[in-house]
Amino acid sequence: MRGIFITGTGTEVGKSVVAAVAARALAARGERVAVFKPAVTGLDDYAESDELPDHELLRLAAGSPQSDDEIAPYRYGPPVSPHLGAELAGEAIDPARLRDGAAAAAEGADVLVCEGVGGFLVPLTLGYLVRDLARDLGLAIGIAAGPGLGTINHTLLTIEAVRAVGLEVAAVVLTPWPSEPGTVERSNREAIERLGGVRVEVLPQLDLRAPESWPALELI
Repeated sequence: MRGIFITGTGTEVGKSVVAAVAARALAARGERVAVFKPAVTGLDDYAESDELPDHELLRLAAGSPQSDDEIAPYRYGPPVSPHLGAELAGEAIDPARLRDGAAAAAEGADVLVCEGVGGFLVPLTLGYLVRDLARDLGLAIGIAAGPGLGTINHTLLTIEAVRAVGLEVAAVVLTPWPSEPGTVERSNREAIERLGGVRVEVLPQLDLRAPESWPALELI
């Protein structure tokens, strides 16, 4: 399987944006891109919003014909951890279904962009974490992180957790990167790059409904 797995230092750190921009960049250079996300939660929040849910944003970015079920086999309304979303829905997430779904998506494409859920240690079940799916897929990891105060600790902890299971960190992406970064943002970027021994990219605030306006983000 060839591709990239996008995780984050936590929730609301731009993981979906990074995954979408990475998928768009791959498609723009002529790759057939498949996208996958093991579970989507918080769909209730999109009912009164003009924002696209994660799986729809990924499909738009990749120009993919995949169905909702092919992209995100588990989808829940409440904004909760996937294992709790499944419990509230009266079901359980099946790790084998996730592995098979990712493999099926990758089979019909040149490259797979997989977006995790929340942070690297978020439980899909209480015995199977996002980390475990990433390890099973064996893809290089892109880490989405915020650029502001606190990001050094969160990002280095995530880098450490990724490398502890034998996976490669392809890059850290700080977003939304301000148009005029201050001392804190510039220092954070330098510290993460040096202490983490990793490439650090940045993404500005984007119009997510206009993929043609997005910058190229080459992670693989």
